[in-house]
Amino acid sequence: MPTQPTAINIPLGIGFYTTSEAAQLVRMPAQKIRRWLSGHNYKIGDELRSMPALWAPQLPKFDNHQELGFRDLVELRFVNAFVKQGLGLSTIRRCLNYARDCIADEHPFSTRQFRTDGRTIFFDFVEQANAVAATSNDNQSDDELRSLLDLKHRQFVFRNVVSQTFKDLDFDERIVTRWRLLAGKDSIVIDPRRAFGQPIAAGTGTPTVALDQAVKAEGSVSRVAFLFDLPLQVVRDAMKFEAELRAA
Repeated sequence: MPTQPTAINIPLGIGFYTTSEAAQLVRMPAQKIRRWLSGHNYKIGDELRSMPALWAPQLPKFDNHQELGFRDLVELRFVNAFVKQGLGLSTIRRCLNYARDCIADEHPFSTRQFRTDGRTIFFDFVEQANAVAATSNDNQSDDELRSLLDLKHRQFVFRNVVSQTFKDLDFDERIVTRWRLLAGKDSIVIDPRRAFGQPIAAGTGTPTVALDQAVKAEGSVSRVAFLFDLPLQVVRDAMKFEAELRAA
């Protein structure tokens, strides 16, 4: 009797993304996401070292593939933005752990508290890390310490990352609830409570991929707008978003 494929139970309201889908949405390589969220081994000379995952994803692995939730996407956006600003991953890990303790949440970057207090939390972390590094041998690398000292004198780096990353996110009383995907407009969003967190037209919940495919099939934006009872501009926004996603 053939073995039945294992079914995955997707909790409602969390969102569901393969690593490849997350890579497209966050605009970063899928391999980097796997390394960050699954951990990896590396060598320094003949010594084999292990780098643990930055955090435990919201969803378990399925058939040895890591799946991600919506809040994982938000955390990835922050980490990727920090890396682009020149922060080392060990520094980001320490900051993430510190923020996790301060906020008491496994995904601190996607909380309203971090949006409000993140700059204070971050610079408290820098001050404490520098104090520890100055008085003990805690295996903090020279590169990491230089990064921390540099951040202390270039506070605009963290401030800009936070302001830019949060500008297209919406919150409830505690956590991120929605991501406005197209230059912060309300038309195209990710909402983990709708369509398993896939990109949708906000008004009707129609997936953007369905609108894009419908235009290709019908050959008319106005016809698709009529069929789905949507404004013309929303259909155009869906097409623009899908084009950007393919180009990512």
